[in-house]
Amino acid sequence: QVQLVESGGGLVQPGGSLRLSCVASGRFSRIYTMGWYRQAPGKQRELVATATNDGSINYEDSVKGRFTISRDNAKNTVHLQMSSLKPEDTADYYCNAEGQISTWDIKRTYWGQGTQVTVSS
Repeated sequence: QVQLVESGGGLVQPGGSLRLSCVASGRFSRIYTMGWYRQAPGKQRELVATATNDGSINYEDSVKGRFTISRDNAKNTVHLQMSSLKPEDTADYYCNAEGQISTWDIKRTYWGQGTQVTVSS
């Protein structure tokens, strides 16, 4: 079974930093896009950052300049370095991957289980 395994969430004070990691395991033949989404309590899930296998990177406006996404295509991993964290960043963060489990399969979207990030004094 394919699986996205996340780590790195936790409690941090405003202005602090956290680094989230996600490893895509299983029989992926190709992963086109990996990224991070987040969902705060009572709010809709929103895109945080994505990275394609071609190197294109996209950030949500509120995290630009503070968050950095990085990807290792060979290892099927993606990281999110979060700096200058704000209470508004508090949310469940979900790893996302768009890929194929075989060359004949269509692109599918896969999600991690979510990791909680809490920014509070």
